[in-house]
Amino acid sequence: MSVGLVAGKRFPAKDLVPYVVAQVAGAVAAAAILYVIASGAAGFDLSKGFASNGYGAHSPGGYSPLACFLAEVVLTAFFLLIIMGSTDSRAPQGFAPIAIGLRLTLIHLIGIPVTNLSVNPARSTGPALFVGGWALAQLWMFWIAPIIAGALGGAAYQALFGERTAVLVTPKSIALDGKVPVQP
Repeated sequence: MSVGLVAGKRFPAKDLVPYVVAQVAGAVAAAAILYVIASGAAGFDLSKGFASNGYGAHSPGGYSPLACFLAEVVLTAFFLLIIMGSTDSRAPQGFAPIAIGLRLTLIHLIGIPVTNLSVNPARSTGPALFVGGWALAQLWMFWIAPIIAGALGGAAYQALFGERTAVLVTPKSIALDGKVPVQP
């Protein structure tokens, strides 16, 4: 997604690498916490996947690699379009969380049976590090597909609606109340 926000001119490219590193670190920490909690239950079996993303035999529905790749790209690209549109300075203010939350729910209802959809490479990495083996071997798809989708979604939004709609988000631009000020 962060690549998409860069492509959509909503996030400075110079901040991309530190942002991705922070996301991956956070995802690994979250997976560690979930692992400690889940492993406290009788019958916990890490080999069942721990919500790792997968294709083929490791897809929840047994979908092929091509089907999983397309699902990840299309669902993530459309998710980014919803994010870009609902946070556009021309969109009604205050409704972005509703649009984004509903879209995220929809894509997960569609995508979880296909790949355990995450739309975020960092989220995919956390559980894969704990599962190892097949989850790490298939992790490439869950980095490449969202990066491609983000670039496509961000570029498509810019092509359709133009640069003048951008609201640049940087760590310094977010107020203490969590609101992002609208820029002209």
